[in-house]
Amino acid sequence: MSATLNTFIVEDNETIRENLAGTLEELACVTAVGFATSEMDACAWLHANPERWQLAIVDLFLKQGSGLGVLKACARRTPLQRVVVLSNYATADVRKRCAVLGADAVFDKSNEIDALVDYCIAQTALRGG
Repeated sequence: MSATLNTFIVEDNETIRENLAGTLEELACVTAVGFATSEMDACAWLHANPERWQLAIVDLFLKQGSGLGVLKACARRTPLQRVVVLSNYATADVRKRCAVLGADAVFDKSNEIDALVDYCIAQTALRGG
């Protein structure tokens, strides 16, 4: 059986979240282990489940709070855990700010979904999948 990448998704749009989870589960051996729609809920889940996830996918604009706060909450993750940003606002300045806050990668929702899939596949392969 192939390894899967346990993934926590922080996205407030239910349609995007469900489509993203379905696509990644089908194409990249990703298992969605949880989700949140706000910064507070995401931070609480991450704090309560530090060993349960290997990848967090974070949108920047949430129902309440910001994905930037979620990035800060991931600062103390293990070296094997990855955090990526998936946003409609992946400008050069946003990418730089996310990198400073510890994001491993930033992907634009409108034209970099394939790159996110490739990233997930590569992370699964690194784990022996």
